[in-house]
Amino acid sequence: MDESEQIREHAFEELTVALARADDPALIGDFLKCLLTPSEMQEVASRWALVRDIDAGTTQREIARKMGLSLCKITRGSRELKKENSPFKQMIDLYTKKG
Repeated sequence: MDESEQIREHAFEELTVALARADDPALIGDFLKCLLTPSEMQEVASRWALVRDIDAGTTQREIARKMGLSLCKITRGSRELKKENSPFKQMIDLYTKKG
């Protein structure tokens, strides 16, 4: 791993710790809006929405129709959600416990 990769990895670890320590959804939202471009925000939100829909039992074809996403992207989300100890599933469970 070269120096720039090490810097990015360390920064990513710092970011995850900061987000885990934050207990203010408004602050996290404002932070993400500052950190990400509008298209990156749309991409992240789209990925979360498709994983939530898959978890809720919505078919992949229905998700593709209503969100305008490729079946390939949806299949990737579905595959990740089905993995043992899926981080997607863990985050959905965390969200639904608080929501």
